[in-house]
Amino acid sequence: MLIYTANKDQFIRDVLRNEIDDRILANMRARGLGGVSPAELAAWRNSMQFMKNILDVRDVPDDAGVAIEYVIPQTGKRIDFILTGQTTEGQDTALIVELKQWETVEETQKDGIVRTFLGGSRREVPHPSYQAWTYAALLNDFNEAVEVHRINLKACAYLHNCVSDAVNSDFYQDHLERAPAFLKKDAERLRSFIRHHVRKGDHNRIIYTIENGRIRPSKSLADHLASLLKGAREFLMIDDQKLVYESALEVAAIGQSGRKQVLIVEGGPGTGKSVVAINLLVELIQRGLIAHYVTRNAAPRAVYETKLTGHFRRSHIGNLFKGSGAYHDAPANSLDVLIVDEAHRLNERSGMFQNLGINQVMEIIRSSKTSIFFLDEDQRVTWKDIGSRQEIEHWARSEDATVHRAVLRSQFRCNGSDGYLAWLDQVLQIRDTANPDLNDLGYAVEVVDSPTELHDRIRSLNKSPNRARLVAGYCWDWISKKDPKRLDIQFPEHRFAMRWNLDKDGPLWIMQPNSVNEIGCIHTCQGLELDYVGVIVGPDLVARNGRLISQPKERSRMDYSIKGYKTARKKNAIEADAKATAIIKNTYRTLMSRGTKGCLIWSCDAETNEYFKDLLKRPDQPPINLQQEAANIPFRIVPEGEVQPFVNAVPLFDFHAAAGDFSEHQSVSDWQWVELPGYISPSPGMFVLQVIGESMNRRVPHGSWCLFEAPHGGTRQGKTVLVQHRDIQDPDTGATFTIKRYESSKHSDPDTEWQHNQIILHPDSYDAGYQPIVLKGDSVNELRVVGVLKAVLQ
Repeated sequence: MLIYTANKDQFIRDVLRNEIDDRILANMRARGLGGVSPAELAAWRNSMQFMKNILDVRDVPDDAGVAIEYVIPQTGKRIDFILTGQTTEGQDTALIVELKQWETVEETQKDGIVRTFLGGSRREVPHPSYQAWTYAALLNDFNEAVEVHRINLKACAYLHNCVSDAVNSDFYQDHLERAPAFLKKDAERLRSFIRHHVRKGDHNRIIYTIENGRIRPSKSLADHLASLLKGAREFLMIDDQKLVYESALEVAAIGQSGRKQVLIVEGGPGTGKSVVAINLLVELIQRGLIAHYVTRNAAPRAVYETKLTGHFRRSHIGNLFKGSGAYHDAPANSLDVLIVDEAHRLNERSGMFQNLGINQVMEIIRSSKTSIFFLDEDQRVTWKDIGSRQEIEHWARSEDATVHRAVLRSQFRCNGSDGYLAWLDQVLQIRDTANPDLNDLGYAVEVVDSPTELHDRIRSLNKSPNRARLVAGYCWDWISKKDPKRLDIQFPEHRFAMRWNLDKDGPLWIMQPNSVNEIGCIHTCQGLELDYVGVIVGPDLVARNGRLISQPKERSRMDYSIKGYKTARKKNAIEADAKATAIIKNTYRTLMSRGTKGCLIWSCDAETNEYFKDLLKRPDQPPINLQQEAANIPFRIVPEGEVQPFVNAVPLFDFHAAAGDFSEHQSVSDWQWVELPGYISPSPGMFVLQVIGESMNRRVPHGSWCLFEAPHGGTRQGKTVLVQHRDIQDPDTGATFTIKRYESSKHSDPDTEWQHNQIILHPDSYDAGYQPIVLKGDSVNELRVVGVLKAVLQ
């Protein structure tokens, strides 16, 4: 939606006459968007004066188009400033400028996040370059006119009051390459950037072309998503997953041609709800529909985006992953399909202060032609969770929607059996299931004697393939959030002290290689799965004389999951206690069902630990086999106590471990360490990896054990490298990693000194069927060189 449009000459006159803020406000009101705060009016006056100073030069054409506060359709997001025109070669261009009045900025350890003074305090906010390029990505991916008319979208950020170089820290390089950031001192550099991209005017033709463009997924986005899903085994569907998937597609098709549709899919932990949801997202985009993957909890969104792209950096497909509070002001039927995973976690109100909207279930149904809810009512784990079949059906009737139901029954977590979940219900005294033991289930459960033993066993189970973690009930304050050196959970009698997951990892904690040395909670693991989970049961659930008793007061004061309990208890103590007990038991049920192969348990209360042990005593309990030294590894594995990292040993990685950040490997026990042949001296950054596939068999035969070294700069031309890129689908493994011979070509660039023209990853195989991988344009900036081949060891 266009708010303010003019050519450059008219924009400059509006600023000189001090009319610019009044014109923007009047146009917003005329379009039914209401008013803005005095602070935003002042921001317009201030920022537009700076933009007038930048543009008031002869070589920026007077008839270049200007758009201010452009509303991106179906998002409610507004782009601060757009300048349109053509390059010297006649290429249509729209230049997006994200404007900030910040004076100081601090670097954080979170991708795409900075810290600044805002709203009376220091806050973490998106990096302005990240904001700018994601706005461009939204238009690229969902505005048909941009694709059809080949409009070149460029983006940058202008912090006209800022003097902090932290904005341009190397840590944010991925975002700065897509959208450079200009500070107070950089006015001439910004002018140069603008002149490079806008040399001829367009009389607002380009912005009106964008405004009138049909809103639908671009073919490039659809093809890209399909390529990401192709070969990803964890997203393969089987049995009733496929049936539900096809039924959902049928319901979505009905929603396009007639009455509003609602599909409720019920299924327990591990039934494949998320697998179906991600497949639906990709297929619906392929069919040209506007679809979003929606969750209340941030962790599933972040993890599934990362699993699709194959890296931890933010990507443009992140625009498809939305929080459940994103639709409180969305117009009715403005979206084709909303796919709501973990629908049991939906709340009534939205926003940080729960002050926006009316009811998230209603808002999702109202704003979409078809809404698909994946639901497990036994996983409601906070006081404000309202997601239930009854709630969804109530609002569906209110919106005159047709309701469909489906069930996912097959258990793919917990070793293919829902018997373990029935046992958990029995043990946690949620319901009587007549499953007093785990006989014949083939699922491993152990109760250990100390938290130290629990951590040791989880670390051993995690060495490969990085799928074992510790979790706990939220009974300890998160003091390490502000001071990472502090340890949150301590048991001095067991010489045990660990911290909650690092704040910098946020919802991606569960995927970080070194996070085995941290403890997660319900908020960072719900909706996700591991091979093995170790659960610390806190004092909020204790056993007394064989009866489990919840103790809500033992929850951390920082945990908001039972906020409202005390107030509710004053009104009806029996009802409030029952609800709190259900939340606490559901929390531990959810934590204990994160593992596909096994669960280890320790309670900080001695009687409770004995309670679990007594229920587990039986002669045929299958032991959890710790990771053994693989017999087929052709190197001596150095015992943990003897390891001197990069002196007498180097780590043995799989592909995903190799892609981690070498600077963050803190603990020898995180990986197996191997001794290199005597003719090679270890050095920092080296690692050993087994290469699978035939695409490099002239140089690296299938199954070879190879020594790689982390890149240290310098040319990679002609070298054999291990690389990672979201668009790569390795023909041998289907992964986003591949080993190829590197070739690149470059050209000079006035903004960044030089840019890649293209990167070619060449196979070197006796099989002529392998083709080079060619990366061009923006995609070359997303290539990551993980390692350079040093030697084929065996």
